[in-house]
Amino acid sequence: MTTEGRTGQSKPRVAVLFGGRSSEHAVSCVTAAGVMGAIDKDKYDVIPIGIAKTGQWVLASAETNEWSLSASSLPEVAPSAQTVALAEIGGEHQLIVASPNTVPEELGAVDVVFPLLHGPFGEDGTIQGLLELSDTRYVGAGVLASAVGMDKHFMKVVFEAAGLHVGPYIAVTDRQWRNDPETVRKRVDQLGFPVFVKPARAGSSMGISKVDSIEGLDAAIETAREHDPKLVIEAGITGREIECAVLEGRGTDAPRTSMPGEISVAGGGHEFYDFNAKYVDDAAALSCPADLPEEAITRVRELAAVAFDAVGGEGLSRVDFFYTPDGELIINEINTMPGFTPKSMYPQMWKASGLGYAELIDELIHLALHRKTGLR
Repeated sequence: MTTEGRTGQSKPRVAVLFGGRSSEHAVSCVTAAGVMGAIDKDKYDVIPIGIAKTGQWVLASAETNEWSLSASSLPEVAPSAQTVALAEIGGEHQLIVASPNTVPEELGAVDVVFPLLHGPFGEDGTIQGLLELSDTRYVGAGVLASAVGMDKHFMKVVFEAAGLHVGPYIAVTDRQWRNDPETVRKRVDQLGFPVFVKPARAGSSMGISKVDSIEGLDAAIETAREHDPKLVIEAGITGREIECAVLEGRGTDAPRTSMPGEISVAGGGHEFYDFNAKYVDDAAALSCPADLPEEAITRVRELAAVAFDAVGGEGLSRVDFFYTPDGELIINEINTMPGFTPKSMYPQMWKASGLGYAELIDELIHLALHRKTGLR
């Protein structure tokens, strides 16, 4: 396929979808700003579509500075009197704008959707299902991979089945915590402290707490439950945090992996790699390639590809590991739509591996344009 859109336009039309209903709304906006600022406008026609926290789709501003993140201001897609919808008109996938008591206005055909959505109702297979139902091509993982990659419990189950080393953890459902909290406390105590209490289906370190004793457990659980009634509680692991970026191979080629990177957090009083360290205080630094033995680097890349294939990954993913003092690699998680600003770890690892930000965006769109919807 050439760069001509399959709708017959001179260039493919890309709908950049961002915002959403999750607690990661602001992060999604910042990610979209990075992509819209770097995408090749000579090669692609870009339509920014924001999703308000109410779930409404709106025609958003393409001015990237409107979606910046600071300590005092979080970007947010505002509801509008006009709603954007995706519809099939004349055999083509069209964007339309509808307002009360008016005839819908056609915005034109769409070749591919770039869903830069983080968290539930975007990264968890829901938006992917909608795009599959509408037979619209899109960047990134499909329905199942997105759902498994979003749920830290089932993610670990899949990893274990693939033979990957997963650290000790327990999953806690809403019913278990409400009906028998004492049993939950006993199960956590058996893990040993410290533990990390996490919402099962949230990202960007939202709602995560490090707990050093049983006395702090209930408060941490309630904090996590503000984001998700289902939790994963993990035993603390002594080790370095190593990440690896994965990019789908073309055609039948194997997944491509970047050089591994290592995260360090300096300043700001951050005990671990939390939301503020990532996005507000700019306290995180990436070393890529990570200072690891050559055999460990090779192994990280091999295991990242195994994890990507285990969940049925497509497009892109970031796979995170712990590298223990005795040289063991323990997988932490996979992120099927990692942060994608120019400063984010995923594009930074590819940059250090020889693939720049704009080129990475171009490759992801290429993969989406050449991938059919439906069963594959």
